[in-house]
This record gives sequence, C-alpha cells and structure tokens, in this order.
Amino acid sequence: MMEASHRAWALIDLHALKKNLALVSTHCPESQIVPVIKANAYGHGMEQVAFALQSAHTKCAAFAVASLEEAMQLRTLGITTPIVLLSGFRDRAEMDLCLNHEIEPVVHSMYQFEIIAKFLEKEILSGVGRVWVKTNTGMNRLGLNREDTLQVYGDLHRHPGNEVVLMSHLASADDLENKLAVDQTKSQIAAFDEMRELLAGSTQGPVQSSFAASSGILQHPATHHQFLRPGFMLYGGSPFASISAEAIGLQPVMTLSARLIAINEVERGASIGYGATHRCEHYTRVGIVSIGYGDGYPRSAKNGTPVLVNSISGASRTGLLGRVSMDTIAIDLTAMPTACVGDEVVLWGEGLPADEVARYADTIAYELFCKVTQRVEFTYTDE
Repeated sequence: MMEASHRAWALIDLHALKKNLALVSTHCPESQIVPVIKANAYGHGMEQVAFALQSAHTKCAAFAVASLEEAMQLRTLGITTPIVLLSGFRDRAEMDLCLNHEIEPVVHSMYQFEIIAKFLEKEILSGVGRVWVKTNTGMNRLGLNREDTLQVYGDLHRHPGNEVVLMSHLASADDLENKLAVDQTKSQIAAFDEMRELLAGSTQGPVQSSFAASSGILQHPATHHQFLRPGFMLYGGSPFASISAEAIGLQPVMTLSARLIAINEVERGASIGYGATHRCEHYTRVGIVSIGYGDGYPRSAKNGTPVLVNSISGASRTGLLGRVSMDTIAIDLTAMPTACVGDEVVLWGEGLPADEVARYADTIAYELFCKVTQRVEFTYTDE
C-alpha cells in the first residue's frame, strides 16, 4: 500500500511486463519482437517501460511509436534500441530527423515515397536500419494500394544498403466469433500473402514482413512473419472479448487504486450521487472512494461496475453505486462490515481485470489505461 498522502495511485509492475514479453516469444519463437510503446506506453509510462523492455532477457528488435515526438523523447532519454515510426514522416525535415537519429520510418503514402525518392537520387539512407513499407490489405486506414506497394517496395529495395520490411495491420482479428470479422481477417491474410509472393518474384529474394499485433500473435499463426508488433498484450490485457487475459497467461501490469475516504449509512429509498441514478432498495452502507473522472476513472461506468476492497477481512468484490463524479465514486459496502476509512480500493489490475471493468463502461481497457491522468501517483516495481 502507498503512503497515506496519496488519494489515488497506479502501481506499474515491470516484472509482469517482462513476463508478458516473454509470452510473446513462446507463441512465435522464430520471430523478432517490436513492442509498441506509443501513447506513453498505453498510459503506463514510456520511459520506464522502454528501459524495462530494453533490459529484459527477451530481446527486442525495435520499439514502435506513433509520433516523431515520441521517438525523439526516447532518443533524448538515451534509449539505444531501434525505433519504428508508425506514422512515418510528414516532410523532408522530419525525414532528416529520422536519418540523423536512427529512426526507422514507415512509408504508408505516396507523398512520403516521393520525398525519399528525391533524396535517393543523390544520397543513400545511411543511419536508418530499415524502411517499413505499409500496404493496405483491407483496414483502409493507412497503407499503399497494390500498385503503389509494388512500386515503392521495388524502388526502395533496388537501392544499395536499404533494408525494406513489408507490413500491414489486421482490422478485425480480435473478433473470433463474428463471421464478417473472421472473413475479413482471412481476406487480409490472403491479400498480404499474395503481396509477399509478388514482391518475392519481382525482387528475386526473400521478403521481410510484419503483420501480427497482439491478436494475430495469440490466435492467427499465419500472420507470424519476421517481425511481431505486440502492444496491448504486453500490458496484461486480452485483445479478445471471449478470452480472458488470465486464460491467455498474461499478467496485469497496471493496478489502479484509491482509498475509502468516507462511509455513509443510507436508508431505503434514498438516492446516491448526481442525477439520483441509483436509488437504494434497502438500507445501504455506502463507501466513498477518492477517485473519479478527473483521475481517469471512466464517467461511463455503470451501476454495479466491479471494484475490489482490501479490508482487514481480505479482498472482497463489490460494485459502483450511482454516477461517477470528478473526484469520487460511491460503492456498496453493505456486505462488508469490516471495511473502514483508509482501506485500499482496487479499480482494476491485480485481482480485477481491466477488461472486465471496461465492459461495464462500454469501452475497452486500452482507453482505461491511456486516460489515467497526472493526478494519479505512479510507482514502479520490478520484483
């Protein structure tokens, strides 16, 4: 438990992070791993996560980030691991930063290729270990079409010293039950495999490629190519609605906690909180917890959203009562006579999967992690 001065805190278990990284390797032992640490490592702290992963027994081929600012932050911190810039560069100045700081850009649009092509008329891409060419296989977000992929990959591959990796991204691989989603995944895999074959034929050599993120790693072996890009699973969350993180063997990395700061005796028929969205059907012992949407706890969390109370009697589950406020939530302590002011309340993490909480809030655990605010005290452990 943290010092009493902290009203809300997040304990980040870097040892669990490393175990989740090792699990990636057990699923795909022949592939190289590129952990995705964008968005402040999914809200867990990019600096601490990057150093932990860099020192892990399971080796990382690179780290992947979403913005040049994130990449430069890692370099400023002294991270020496290669960095893949998923968004690529926007102009020549950003490309030069990539070249000067050993940042590997993703080319997903023709305007980016035109910048590189003009540069390659006179120089070589010294300093960049790889260039990643993103092809659109059906997600229709970022990625080159079929003809442009063949041109860009082929032109970059022909220049001496260029290492090129073909990549794409699965749109619906996390949905294992919906037929449309399953069919889309099959279609994307077929399109990617066809592109790899075309490029292998046109370049007369093997094609390095990357397709699988967390859901692909765990459930779609056909997407296990030379490079993997695990994201959410590293932080202990399941990408699947129908399979729990525990069943997969993942360990929670973030445990978000707060404190009981008041306990009220509420009579039958009385309401709780703003809007009177919960009315007590019987006498209720109501606990007030020092966390709210100002700390990143979802305002959309419904009545009954689970929390875990650690009292003198041990850990017990109970549920949310009423609407989430900016600074507090109310929970039902009627069945917990030993719970008292000062007890720890776990909002998600150890003993309470974030995926489960997210379902009550009509969101995903990715968003829960990323929305934890600076009011929450972050502490790291690696034991």
